Amino acid sequence: MRIAITGANGQLGSALSAALSPKRTIVPLGHQQLELDSPAVVEQVVASGVDLVIHAAAMTNVDGCARDPEQAYRINSLGTKYVALACRSMGVPLVYISTNEVFAGDNERPYYEYDQTGPVNAYGRSKLAGELVVRELLDRFYIVRVAWLFGGARNFVRTILRLAEAPPDGGLRMVDDEVGSPTFCPDVAEAVTRLIATDQYGTYHFVNSGSASRDSFARTILRLAGRTEVAVTSIKLADYRRDSVPPPYTPLANLAGAALGITLRPWEEALAAYLVELGAYAPSIERPLSL
Repeated sequence: MRIAITGANGQLGSALSAALSPKRTIVPLGHQQLELDSPAVVEQVVASGVDLVIHAAAMTNVDGCARDPEQAYRINSLGTKYVALACRSMGVPLVYISTNEVFAGDNERPYYEYDQTGPVNAYGRSKLAGELVVRELLDRFYIVRVAWLFGGARNFVRTILRLAEAPPDGGLRMVDDEVGSPTFCPDVAEAVTRLIATDQYGTYHFVNSGSASRDSFARTILRLAGRTEVAVTSIKLADYRRDSVPPPYTPLANLAGAALGITLRPWEEALAAYLVELGAYAPSIERPLSL
């Protein structure tokens, strides 16, 4: 089986390539091969001659999307349209990687796969438009929503570890009223690998189980890394100035995947595994996590 992965050099794309490559031929389609805002993407993807496309590439700089929503639309919405048109031309399925930010964040429980969407920022709107175009153009597709990814070279975990080395005056300031689903990229990649073997098309939420605020996520990183001496002050979203407005509460519930037996471990266990990988795992004797 030949699988094309757009964004193959990115955080999730790299994990997908690693998970899928042992038994499949991977055709990486990184930034050097594709300019997603160009209609030429259709012919470029068709030329890959693959049996399945995983569309993981996107403009994921959320604040950048807020500053240039038109560019976000061209890349995340029209770019997805071009990839979907290529899949339709080849007659192959598409896995579209979407996001928790397609939801408004005003729920009182984790979001189910077919709950009402309602993005509150440019990034979420552009990714939701990508979902709509996939549903419009294709009969065979998997929409996989993920959230708060870590596992590559640039992510929240690495940022906290870097800040811990030279904390700003007054320590770290972390938002305690933005809640989501911290998720380890290799765990998503394993779930996608299992999903594409099922032919059970539809919408899925592949996130590590449980939820956390940015504040509790940061404190857990510091605790597991043995850096509890770093001061952390809890603040509110309203106190944190940025270009984009994040949805405040977007934990995702994995119901559709779980019905197929595809589940992801708790985010704390995944985080501990990642810290081991980075050589930064130093749990306290009192509260170690099993890996």
